[in-house]
Amino acid sequence: MEYRQLGKTDLSVSPIAFGGNVFGWTIDEKTSFDLLDTFVDKGFNLIDTADVYSRWKPGNTGGESETIIGNWMKSRNNRSKVVIATKVGADMGLGKKDLTKAYILKAVEDSLRRLQTDYIDLYQTHWDDDTTPVEETLEAYGQLVADGKVKWIGASNLTPARLKASLEASNTFQLPIYQTFQPGYNLYDRADFEKELQQICVDNNIGVISYYSLASGFLTGKYRSEADLGKSVRGGGVSKYLTQKGFSILHALDEVAAKYSLTPASVSLAWLMSRPAVVAPIASATKIAQLDDFVTAADLKLETTDIQLLDQASAW
Repeated sequence: MEYRQLGKTDLSVSPIAFGGNVFGWTIDEKTSFDLLDTFVDKGFNLIDTADVYSRWKPGNTGGESETIIGNWMKSRNNRSKVVIATKVGADMGLGKKDLTKAYILKAVEDSLRRLQTDYIDLYQTHWDDDTTPVEETLEAYGQLVADGKVKWIGASNLTPARLKASLEASNTFQLPIYQTFQPGYNLYDRADFEKELQQICVDNNIGVISYYSLASGFLTGKYRSEADLGKSVRGGGVSKYLTQKGFSILHALDEVAAKYSLTPASVSLAWLMSRPAVVAPIASATKIAQLDDFVTAADLKLETTDIQLLDQASAW
C-alpha cells in the first residue's frame, strides 16, 4: 500500500481513513474492535474521530467514539502504529460551538483521557466559532504543541475566508498552521469544496481528508430508490441524492466498476484519491466485508477516461 504525506507534517498515512463516527452509534465496542483490528491488519493506519461522536444517539453524551478507540489501543498496545485524528469545537451540550483558548485547553484533556494517550497526532477545528478570533484558537494549539499534547493541527468546515484568515494569522504570529482540511466532499457534493477551498489547499500544501466520501452510503449503489432507504439507520440521509444527477453518477459508477470487476464504493473512493490535494478520504464501515472496498480502492489507479466519465456525470 502506498502511504501519503499528510500536508507538510511528518505523518505518513494510508490513503483511506476510518471514520470513527459509527463507534458507539451504529456499532458496539466489540464490533468496533473487530473492524479496527482488520483495518490495521490490511495495512491502514489513519483513524478519524471527534469528541462529539456520537452525542446525537439517545443516551449518549459525546466521547463514545474516542472512548472505544482508546480502549482498543490500550488492549492492543498499538498506539505507535496508528495515526489518531480527533476534533474539537462542536457543541458538546453547552448549546454552542466553542473555539476559545480556555475551552480547547480543557477539551483536549478530556479527549486525551478518553483516548488513553498522552498525545494526539492531528487535532482539528471541527466547526467554526466565528465569535472567537482565529489567533486565539491558534494560540491554544500553540500551547498544546509546545506541551507535546498535540503534534499537528487541522481544520474542518471553515469558510474560505476563515481558512485564509487562519493561515495568515499563523504566519503573522508564528503560530501552528493548519496542515489538513476536512470538507464534506464526494462525487455528488463537489461544488462547495471545488469553488474556492480546493485551490487554497493546493496553494498551501494542505492535505485534504474528505468526509461523507460515500455520500452517506449513496455512492455504494446500495440505495437506488425510496424503497431502499430503510436498509440502514443512515438511509434517511440519502433521499436527497435520489435525483437525476444522482442516478447519472450511479450509472457512471456502474460502468467503471464493471470494467474493473469492483464495487461502486471502491471506484468512488479511488476517484476521490485522484483529486487535487486529497490525501485520504474518510470512510466508515460497519461490517468486515466492507473493508474489502477500502483495499481495492487503495490499489486502484483509474484511467483518464474513467475519471473523465465520472467528472462529466458529477459536474456542477
